[in-house]
Amino acid sequence: MKNVVVVVGSLIVAFAFNFFLVPHGILSSGLSGIAILIGLITPFDIGLMNLLLNIPLLILGYVKLGKLITYNTLICVVSLSIFLYVLPAIAVTDNILLSTIFGGVIGGMGVGLILKYSGTSGGLDIIAIILSRTTNVSVGLLLTGMNGVIVLIAGAAFNWEIALYTLLSIYLTGKMIDSIHTDHIKLTMQIVTSKGEAIREELLKSVYRGITITEGYGGYTREKKHILMTVVTRYEVLQVKKIVRDIDKEAFINIFETVEVDGSFAKN
Repeated sequence: MKNVVVVVGSLIVAFAFNFFLVPHGILSSGLSGIAILIGLITPFDIGLMNLLLNIPLLILGYVKLGKLITYNTLICVVSLSIFLYVLPAIAVTDNILLSTIFGGVIGGMGVGLILKYSGTSGGLDIIAIILSRTTNVSVGLLLTGMNGVIVLIAGAAFNWEIALYTLLSIYLTGKMIDSIHTDHIKLTMQIVTSKGEAIREELLKSVYRGITITEGYGGYTREKKHILMTVVTRYEVLQVKKIVRDIDKEAFINIFETVEVDGSFAKN
């Protein structure tokens, strides 16, 4: 199901690019925007450039973010590259402002869906997530800073009017992503399990968060249990739940929203 949503999200992003942004020379955010820029000034295909630019960052994502996110990101990058290649670049409207608005909003919907279901659209998303986990600076703020460079390149390569339209598109994309994917929300997860050591080892390998473990016992069965507590972003909840369920289908998981985190949020 998650893979299907990631593919659908990729199709939505490709639709926004080829029917609204690309025909007017408006860039997108991230490496996709760089791929569009290269495609506009060189004979290289945009879909192929998007795939090639993402390969080194996919390797980095596998090392830093774990298998699940990287697998879904690979699905997204490949499907997005295919859709960009297959879909014709035809303008839905000749109005560049309308194309900027709808391209930004529709593209943001696609990326938001991808992020919500434990994937990324590749490229700068991977870098932003890694930096966010180690610095606690929001993903949105990091992406805004990195995407500002793309706007400057667009202004230098084309003209500043296109750069401003690009900035508007990136802003709308970011707002739509934030409305769908609430990565900034921190959640506390309490996991009660009889297989605490196995879960601890797998979480430490796959999730960039610290874990506190206490011992307890069932109030009814008096069976010995481990209680694992960790604070994660909403982005990581599905990944943690999958790890726990793969090891212990009977585990009890309690999830509640965290108002504030004071102290080290990332795993040392």
